Amino acid sequence: MPPRPERSSPYRRAAWALLALAAVAVCLVFRDYGITNDEEVQSTYGRLLARFYASGFQDRSALHYFDLYRYGGLFDLSAAWLNAFSPLGEYPTRHLLGGLIGVAGLAGVWRLGRRLGGERAGWLALVLLLLTPAFVGHSFNNPKDAPFATAMIWALAAIARLLDELPKPRLATALGFGLVLGLALAIRVGAVLILPCLGFGVLLWALGCARDGRSGAIGPALWAGLKVLLPALVLAYAVMALFWPYAWQAPLNPWRVLRTFSHLPIELDTLAAGRWYPADSLPWFYLPAYVVLTLPEVVLAGLAAALGAGTAWLRRGARLDARAAALGAVAFAALFPLAVFVIARPTAYNGLRHVLFVLPPLVLLAALALERLWARCETHSHTAGRTFAAALGLLLALQAGLVVALHPQQYIYFNAFAGGVAGAHGRWEQDYWGNSLPEAVRGLETLLIGENGGRPPPHPARVAVCGNEQAVTGDLPPWLVYEEKWHRADFLIALTHDGCDRELPLPNAVVVERLGAPLAVVKDLRGHALVEHPPEAAPPPPQFQRLEEQD
Repeated sequence: MPPRPERSSPYRRAAWALLALAAVAVCLVFRDYGITNDEEVQSTYGRLLARFYASGFQDRSALHYFDLYRYGGLFDLSAAWLNAFSPLGEYPTRHLLGGLIGVAGLAGVWRLGRRLGGERAGWLALVLLLLTPAFVGHSFNNPKDAPFATAMIWALAAIARLLDELPKPRLATALGFGLVLGLALAIRVGAVLILPCLGFGVLLWALGCARDGRSGAIGPALWAGLKVLLPALVLAYAVMALFWPYAWQAPLNPWRVLRTFSHLPIELDTLAAGRWYPADSLPWFYLPAYVVLTLPEVVLAGLAAALGAGTAWLRRGARLDARAAALGAVAFAALFPLAVFVIARPTAYNGLRHVLFVLPPLVLLAALALERLWARCETHSHTAGRTFAAALGLLLALQAGLVVALHPQQYIYFNAFAGGVAGAHGRWEQDYWGNSLPEAVRGLETLLIGENGGRPPPHPARVAVCGNEQAVTGDLPPWLVYEEKWHRADFLIALTHDGCDRELPLPNAVVVERLGAPLAVVKDLRGHALVEHPPEAAPPPPQFQRLEEQD
């Protein structure tokens, strides 16, 4: 195991300071994020869950609300409870909650990094995850996958602690694992994937015992682990059931949902490498490519170093101790879901959102490998260590600049292997949440005020939307009025990621872009005669289509 964490370590103090700054930043920027495509139904689901409990289980609307009954309601129910007294408003409260849960995810990867690699490795894992734009952007915009990623990294941290306590794990540690597993299950039933991770870690530990001539310790350790794991699983089920009442309406409901999600019957197209694919007929490279192309280059470099270190470790036949077993569990958590996708090709869409939970363990593996390289450079010479630190610091600073430049569109990030954000435009999915629409509204406001000598126009202008209407209507000033029919509108606000901006061959009056990639536009329709139904020159918007339960 690495050296015991040092309470006086500068990296420990720096990590605490960074977590505090991240929490403050969340409180400052959460209002910058727009209402996502799914957010209205997600919020409604939370309110229905609250009514289920407030009615003494009599109001059962949540148990058959579109397809959302298939999901645990931990985030949505918590947001509904908070909104009962929050002065911020329904959606800002949800975004603030999501951002703070993201900070909890940062804390989880730091804690696990400290356990496996020491204080500097933990600090580096925290920094790298904070500079991973997909994790940052989804924390505010994604009420399912981002909280799920946070719960899963804390479950991995609990697994590492369990493995460290073998052959006699404590009940308190096992119950901690049960708690975080239950919270993960209360978001997505796919959290059952954490159990094979635990099993793989235990297997590595047992192989280490056998190689060290301690085979006799394996049986008693497994029995001791089973005795504390069973109450932990009971706790996990209870926590899951609290936030997911559909799960306990019938004993096999969680299994039915898990099986359904493997091949969800959904009519939806998704973009990869410049081609639209049906969400249930994706190529094998879909998710692996999205992961590789949306991780920062410095993380990819760390993963390459981790692959090299792992290969060398296997060749040496190094000892399989508790730390090695925990590292194996982390690697399993990062790679096994991607391997399952490549082999089974389950339904997926909207980029990597469905495997967002693999990003923290991947970032952690990269951080551990980079810290190892850093330590080796320091061992070689003081100059080599300082040079490595300077080069790493420069890369981190450049990545931080990209995160700031993308705000609040961090989740559209693509690295240099995809040609950057501009090179990925039109080839890979970017603003599928429609997060850029509020900024388009502000651009239209600026345009009209400029046309009227710095004042709002004397007569209301009518605005149509090709995208999530609610993301626009919530931000309209009194002198901008939403209009459902395009041919009656003065302006059209349209997203670009699905080709909606190309439906009307008119110049763009306003363009919302990040790093050269246009995300949303405003078309000036004044003086142009439109037919009642605009031509369909582009594919229909690939938005999440809710499906009723199949009998």
